[in-house]
Amino acid sequence: MHDTCSNPLEDTSAAAAETSPQPSSAEHSDNVAITVRNLGKSYLIWANPTDRLKHSLRANLAKFCPIPEKCYHSEFWALRDVSFDVKRGETVGIIGRNGSGKSTLLQVICGTLASTCGAFQAQGRISALLELGSGFNPEFTGRDNVYMNASILGLSQEEIDEKYPSIVEFADIGDFINQPVKIYSSGMVVRLAFAVSASVDPDILVVDEALAVGDEMFQRKCYARLRSFQENGGTILFVSHSAGAVVELCTRAILLEKGEKLLEGTPKFVVSQYHKLINAPKEKRQYVIQAIRTLAENPQPEHESSEASQTKVDAKPKPIGSSRAFYDPNLKPVSTVCYIERGARISQPKIFTLDGEQVNNLIRRETYIYAYEVEFFASFTNVRFGMLIKNMSGVELGGGVSAPNGEGLAFVPQGSKIYVEWEFECLFLPGVYFMNAGVLAMVRDEETYLHRRLDTAAFRVQQEEGLTVTGMVDVRRDLRLSVSEGTLSTPRLTVGST
Repeated sequence: MHDTCSNPLEDTSAAAAETSPQPSSAEHSDNVAITVRNLGKSYLIWANPTDRLKHSLRANLAKFCPIPEKCYHSEFWALRDVSFDVKRGETVGIIGRNGSGKSTLLQVICGTLASTCGAFQAQGRISALLELGSGFNPEFTGRDNVYMNASILGLSQEEIDEKYPSIVEFADIGDFINQPVKIYSSGMVVRLAFAVSASVDPDILVVDEALAVGDEMFQRKCYARLRSFQENGGTILFVSHSAGAVVELCTRAILLEKGEKLLEGTPKFVVSQYHKLINAPKEKRQYVIQAIRTLAENPQPEHESSEASQTKVDAKPKPIGSSRAFYDPNLKPVSTVCYIERGARISQPKIFTLDGEQVNNLIRRETYIYAYEVEFFASFTNVRFGMLIKNMSGVELGGGVSAPNGEGLAFVPQGSKIYVEWEFECLFLPGVYFMNAGVLAMVRDEETYLHRRLDTAAFRVQQEEGLTVTGMVDVRRDLRLSVSEGTLSTPRLTVGST
């Protein structure tokens, strides 16, 4: 196995066809689906075609006589020294800014791109949802493309015959299945391509932004298919710019930046650092990157997903069924992430009852006030404020902004202090929740976060006896039974507001 990324070679079709190096068997466990070690991918960048020709001629001349070396190109590393493992049954999210190397990494793992150095190994059949539909022949019908692509993915004729009805049903493009693909809309192509790729019954599913296409109903079908694949023990490597999708679907996340693995941990923690990075001013971005590297080298409790690791918790909580809200000084988030300040600072986030009492142990279906203070160190226009409530895993449950886009406070002068209050009804089920706070304004003709605090406050919804509501959010409906006259065998069920 290659340990370092040295002496990169220019990509050629021959190089792409070579078998990728494999990690040693000593490093591989039966419980590991994907092993990546010191993986690197380098491209040679030429200033112009003449330099490429000079390089080729010089290399050929060097075979016959010694000549001084001269470099006509520069190197670009799309990936550099990336290492990680993916266990069987895991869903690992890969996130990062555009150009960070996410798609390159997936292409190397899928075998469509040769690495320059390093090693990787995948155990089991891989199905890749990359650039959906790019392998379709536009002159062939949808049916022809189904059979051609499914055979490329390793299915036999008999297997394709068996799966064909379910593929057509999932794609839901009607009679167009028998028409040439060249007359399809882009959405129809993607639907059919996803249906084929998801039908292979792989051990490992590689997804690159495939869920960002199609209409809402089709996206829901795609997510449902991924959930089913997860429940059946499948392994997923998932790239998406949607932080919410990564938090909701993944068990672990990896942050890439300019081809380097910066951070690995729980989705909530990694996504929070990713948001801090992409919202940092350009001149301070390197400082944020170094801070993330330090976090990776010195793991903090934020890597964990338990309540104890994300908050300081009360050793003696109130008994179940407590009838009033109260304040626990030990219930404080330790997973707070603050964006770089851009002329404003958020402080003093607190939750109050309508009578002004500070609390953080709340009663379901009661109304509270979430408040924070914003101090401005410069003057800004079109200022808006925001809040967001998330569960323990980081799934966004609800929030709001103070005004529609373009309709914020017209002008806030330097030195101002604004006290922001949000009145909200606690419609969450028992558990611990986290609150964000943010302030935005126009900076160089673009709306930008002046400051944002993630997990800046925490609250617990108290336990209740005999609770019949399920899920995370109370939809304020109760089930009532209404018995039809003359019989008890067929009661009528109605749902009404309490």
